[in-house]
Amino acid sequence: MARDERSVTPQSEDFSAWYNDVVFRAELVDRGPVRGSMVIRPYGYRIWELLQADLDGRIKATGHQNAYFPLLIPQSYMEREAEHVEGFAPELFTVTHAGGKELEEPLVIRPTSETIIGEMMAKWISSHRDLPLLLNQWANVLRWEMRPRMFLRTSEFLWQEGHTAHATAADATAETMLALGFYQDVAVGTAALATVPGEKTPRERFAVDRCRRLRAPECQRTQPGAETRSQHQRAHRLRSFVSFDFLRILLTDDRTSCPSHSGRTTHGA
Repeated sequence: MARDERSVTPQSEDFSAWYNDVVFRAELVDRGPVRGSMVIRPYGYRIWELLQADLDGRIKATGHQNAYFPLLIPQSYMEREAEHVEGFAPELFTVTHAGGKELEEPLVIRPTSETIIGEMMAKWISSHRDLPLLLNQWANVLRWEMRPRMFLRTSEFLWQEGHTAHATAADATAETMLALGFYQDVAVGTAALATVPGEKTPRERFAVDRCRRLRAPECQRTQPGAETRSQHQRAHRLRSFVSFDFLRILLTDDRTSCPSHSGRTTHGA
């Protein structure tokens, strides 16, 4: 295959080869020792730091607070809602032994923190006065990847995930569109990416999305020269009448004495 003077495959000849040549030749990344893993080199990590700082500032400016939740999640949390397991089961990393002994209950290395954050929200929210609850987490997640591609599809990756609870469905919808807005601003204004904001069709959603999520707006990144697209930011409004079996929060508005269910959202990049 032809290469230019920089030992980079021309994009017009092979987009995938060009992409790999660029990220490796620019010393952004290297392959890790475990299939699907990557080592983010200093230049690549600096890009991440700048994008993270930009997005973190926007998140905090809209009233969200950063928190951190455990990496290890009891398997029973994942199993409380069958659709959630169906969506992630093929990708889960599971810990069965620790300290030289078999664990009484396997622990899942977080593929996302929805389950454990939902558990804590149910503990922290008791009335409409506790709403809205606007949380954000910067963390790494693990999802087994059969066809790795540096930065785009790896088993471990860095991201942020926002999780919010609201008194009404209207507030939850507004939060969803707010998140999609600042994702679009960062992608276009800061990262200079060509994006297509829109909403997933039912077929494009995870099994868990199809059952639980009323709306699934997202930003997709187009890849010039390649007949592909990739999701890089998404925001969901969860069904207001149920947000996992362990987050059925029934609120009583003291002003009306009428019970109502909270609305939840989740978004990440």
